[in-house]
Amino acid sequence: MSCADDVVAFIALGANLGDGAAALRTAAQAIDALPLVRVVARSSLYRTAPQQSSGPDYWNAVIKLHTALSPDTLLDALLHIESTMGRERPSGTVNAPRTLDLDLLMYGTLNRQTPRLTLPHPRMAQRAFVLAPLAEVWPEGALENVAVAELAARCIAEGQSILRLGPL
Repeated sequence: MSCADDVVAFIALGANLGDGAAALRTAAQAIDALPLVRVVARSSLYRTAPQQSSGPDYWNAVIKLHTALSPDTLLDALLHIESTMGRERPSGTVNAPRTLDLDLLMYGTLNRQTPRLTLPHPRMAQRAFVLAPLAEVWPEGALENVAVAELAARCIAEGQSILRLGPL
């Protein structure tokens, strides 16, 4: 797939129930198989302690893709992949442990805030588990006029633990 109107998007992948590494690999393959989507870079796998939640440590990664899908269509596809892979969303529970979590971090330069989707993702600049893998696939990237790698280093210096493992 190659279209003149392709948009670069970034997806964060996370899981802390079941075989998280396998879930992230399967999800990355499912995303790459979507029509009008091509994964162009995958970060390493990372292990991180849960933040503002409970349960086992998380597996995390970020993928960079090119897409001609709209942000809403891409979000629908991500939610479908989560559901197909067993993601449950217990009513009234925020940040529950999960078999898979796919977050649309950025969609080109689009800034948008709706009840369904906020872009860029509102908390990614404060989360090492997003920033460290994002810096791998977007080394030239900056958020809030600060290099992504520098933001990751700040989060780690503030005590957010993250361990880089093997390839996604």
